Amino acid sequence: MTPTATGSVTVVEVTKTFGDLPAVDSVSFTLEPGTFFALLGPSGCGKTTLLRIIAGFEEPDSGVVEIGGTSVNGIPPYARPVNTVFQHYALFPHMDVASNVGYALRQQRPKPGAASVHKRVSESLEMVRLNGYEKRRVWELSGGQQQRVALARALISRPQVLLLDEPLSALDAKLRGAMQTELKTLQKEIGVTFLFVTHDQVEAMSMADRVAVMRDGKILQDASPEEIYDSPADSFVADFVGKTNLFRGHLLRSGPDGADVRCASGLTLFGSVSPEVQLNGSAVAITVRPERISIDQPGGSAPSEGAVSLSGKVVHRSFLGGHLTYRVEVDGLGLVEVNVPRSSPDRTLVFTPEDKVLVSWPREAARVISDSGLTESEQEGGATAPEEGEGTEDEQ
Repeated sequence: MTPTATGSVTVVEVTKTFGDLPAVDSVSFTLEPGTFFALLGPSGCGKTTLLRIIAGFEEPDSGVVEIGGTSVNGIPPYARPVNTVFQHYALFPHMDVASNVGYALRQQRPKPGAASVHKRVSESLEMVRLNGYEKRRVWELSGGQQQRVALARALISRPQVLLLDEPLSALDAKLRGAMQTELKTLQKEIGVTFLFVTHDQVEAMSMADRVAVMRDGKILQDASPEEIYDSPADSFVADFVGKTNLFRGHLLRSGPDGADVRCASGLTLFGSVSPEVQLNGSAVAITVRPERISIDQPGGSAPSEGAVSLSGKVVHRSFLGGHLTYRVEVDGLGLVEVNVPRSSPDRTLVFTPEDKVLVSWPREAARVISDSGLTESEQEGGATAPEEGEGTEDEQ
């Protein structure tokens, strides 16, 4: 199939309240045709409610939703130029693949002819690389194949926008990774606007052109994956998108060259400030990604000019295949997480708990951001949980 023209999506000051709870709170954004857009956030942040409003399953209390430049407020789901792929694919078990994919066409009035339906079904299955599966039953398919059938069924009616509500969450980790690549490739091939809802930051960052991080019904940051990772808007975004070290404190000075932050222990740290980041008040944090931090033995190689270098003690080591992760107790900062790649294992020092070390990072690796309060991991009552696939550990 050749790429088709797709619609834009405009959301203007949309609010939806359930009882006293604002599930979506004055959200606005605009998507150009053909954008792959991800709504990312923890459970209960409002992302699925926002998707349901765009799909027509919920009506906003206020605000406007436009698709292709036309308001769809008050228009039922079946009359909107969108289709939705849900977390549970809702395929019909008594139908074969071809009947599942062609179901929407057979409900149209006037009903298209059998030859037309057959042609469109074949095109849709070719698009998701399931040629030859027309007569298979749903229960004969793998999870990834069922997901592609659901995609083909959603795309056969040629929607302007495809809405995807955590459609990969039922797949195992390896298959989920493969489907992330397939989804991104498919979206670029057909040119349809994708709006993807997920709580998995790896899914959002690996597939989307733009990512909107949500919390408590609001969008905290809407930007490219690279910008969100490298220049998070606040401490919640920094913590939610990837692993990071957060050093909280008060803003002492801010200028064109960066900012100085006084930590609770009295230690003063420097960090750069991205132009797009607004510092709201004196409560700030410095974020440093673990891969930007070096670890060395005391008296090792001298850090670069202007770098931060601090003494500490290793309290935890994890072997993660491609890299080692250390947690180092540093006076005045607490635990500092360091990722060390194993690209040259014969030249990489390996430390064990209780070893005295130096941790350092270059001046430009530290970013000063607003401290928004509790991060997602702190709300859950501890440090960020190890990611799936993490390996053996040495612990004090």
